[in-house]
Amino acid sequence: MNDAFALLEFPRQPWLEPEALKQAFLKHSTAMHPDKFLDPTNKESAQARFAELNQAHEILRDPKRRLQHLLTLERGQQPKEVHDILPETAALFLEVGQLLKPIDTFLAEREAETSPLLKAQTFPQALDWLEKTNALLSRIQQELQTLDAAALKLNAQWDCESLERLFHQYSYLQKWRSQLNDRAVRLGL
Repeated sequence: MNDAFALLEFPRQPWLEPEALKQAFLKHSTAMHPDKFLDPTNKESAQARFAELNQAHEILRDPKRRLQHLLTLERGQQPKEVHDILPETAALFLEVGQLLKPIDTFLAEREAETSPLLKAQTFPQALDWLEKTNALLSRIQQELQTLDAAALKLNAQWDCESLERLFHQYSYLQKWRSQLNDRAVRLGL
């Protein structure tokens, strides 16, 4: 496994400034871009290095993947994806579940409806569900920003246990955000 931090010349730490990461990626990718090389051997080698750089950038720009990568580098194995819901996110877990269940029922009924007129009559209810979904998405975004601040604070001194806890919090929040975004799109159709 390549060290994404080393490839982009960053120290191994939980938080990286997005703009600094972007600039480092642009600097390195410009120098290694395959289109700069005419010789087929050099071009092939440059394509491989460029792909590694792209992968490193993708890993480091996502806080969850960055923490997963850092833990893997430090421990020699990936952290487990499945983990008990942490107390910090338990209440939000219940809220997400309590919102998704009736939304899924509503969407299943609406998507099964074949009459355009009857479908149109569901729009007010869809807007109500969409408003609730967006409110919860807003809370999740605030929680993610809180985690970003915690990751930044850990840069000064961190241990694998703290990183893994943060990793699992990011995992759940990102998953719930994705589920809610999916429902928001479907509610808007």
